[in-house]
Amino acid sequence: MNNLNSFIGISQHTQELRQLIQVIGPGESTVLVLGDSGTGKEVVANAIHNCSARASGPFVPVNCGAIPKDLLESELFGHRKGSFTGAISDRKGRFQLANKGTLFLDEIGDMSMELQVKLLRVLQERTIDPVGSTESIPIDVRIVAATHKNVEKLIGEGLFREDLFYRLNVMPIEIRTLAERQEDIPMLLDYFAKHYAGANQRPIRFTSSSMALLLNYKWPGNVRELANLVDRYTALYGGQIVDLHKVPISMVPEGLRTQKADKQSKGNGFGCNAVGLKKSMDAGLIALDAAAHDETEYNKKAEDEVTRVIALAQGGSELPEEGMELKQHLLRIERHLIQQALERAEGNVSKTARLLSLQRTTLIEKINKYDLSNSY
Repeated sequence: MNNLNSFIGISQHTQELRQLIQVIGPGESTVLVLGDSGTGKEVVANAIHNCSARASGPFVPVNCGAIPKDLLESELFGHRKGSFTGAISDRKGRFQLANKGTLFLDEIGDMSMELQVKLLRVLQERTIDPVGSTESIPIDVRIVAATHKNVEKLIGEGLFREDLFYRLNVMPIEIRTLAERQEDIPMLLDYFAKHYAGANQRPIRFTSSSMALLLNYKWPGNVRELANLVDRYTALYGGQIVDLHKVPISMVPEGLRTQKADKQSKGNGFGCNAVGLKKSMDAGLIALDAAAHDETEYNKKAEDEVTRVIALAQGGSELPEEGMELKQHLLRIERHLIQQALERAEGNVSKTARLLSLQRTTLIEKINKYDLSNSY
């Protein structure tokens, strides 16, 4: 996941994010990516790098919060042999390793005030001073920084330099939480299910009632939590349809446990954000796509069956002697009509939803259930 295609989803925010990266990427300005943990800040940084003239150069990430403060300076700027205990040889820092490329400084809000001063000088002078060296080394690096913290609040508390903030905040990008872009959830679930599926194994799917729970979940860990959850259930139920109501309680996030309890006490597990989805499920119109055959053969078969069922409904045909599975036929009709509407709307989900008189959330769920995401 290292380019614009790594941004899975069709929400307005995700689409605007892709467009912004395409505009910012080719430049040389310093970028500050803001967003909660797990929202994909490194993915954004990597995409900016790949959209730039530096794409052929290195992309070097460093987590400023994961490296001990007394080692971070050496990690960033390098050191000379004998400059401190354990420095048994010269070592290049991340700035030198990222030369002609992009350096991603993650969790910049955790950097000490002393090191912030040195970073500010690097940004101003475009040179670094390795620990123990008396000579400055010129560098050609683009900086992309990121943090989940409120930097302006840190400035007010005296924990972050205001002048460094303005140096970093030339091009700010804010990533919303997953709960704020709910429309992306079904496509993300589908993407990671395919990603974690084993060789010759179908990706896991979720029952419609489980999908409603996942849509209403707040996802405190954002996309990272979603990916981990799909990884967990793929390991437990590889190739199967997952019903969260039957999953061991220890394998279910706390927030989803609460929703499950609400379902048992209230008789349903659907929040106000999934009203349209519930109506569709009550009508029995959502099911897994039975595409065990080649896609072309499947579409042709579906069209033939759609024609036959419609003719039957209009009295223009007789029920076959062998009978038919009415529910499956109706599901294939629905899939076919959604595909037609997507094509007519040229992939515009909002317009497609209006053509079919569906809520966007309901339509997105159906698109993913019927594996129609490539239709637009």
